[in-house]
Amino acid sequence: MLNLKILIVEDEIIVAEDLKQRLENLGYNIVGIAAKGRDALKITGETNPDLILMDIMLKGELDGIDTAQTIRNVYNIPFIYLTGSTDNTIRERAETTKPLGYIIKPFDDIGIQNSIEIAFINKKNKRM
Repeated sequence: MLNLKILIVEDEIIVAEDLKQRLENLGYNIVGIAAKGRDALKITGETNPDLILMDIMLKGELDGIDTAQTIRNVYNIPFIYLTGSTDNTIRERAETTKPLGYIIKPFDDIGIQNSIEIAFINKKNKRM
């Protein structure tokens, strides 16, 4: 699973930088950090990541769910949601975008790594 190119989409810079450091320590390649949906779309087009970690509650004109749906439609790149929300309405809306999984905030290294690995195992099994 190492050498995956990952884009982090998170509008809280301290959380984004912490996540970047954790992922790099786990052996993943971070291709960028985006704080807004439009920036995420641009970076996705430029870097073609293998996976996107997407905060559901982005500030700006596009929230994480809107951004993820656009990325799925345009680039077909898988994503895992980052969330601290327990709101069922938000979760149900997020489910319509078919994420590979969720990482619940606050997160730890084992939880992050397990979520990424399980997501890619499930993705591989769906192709078979």
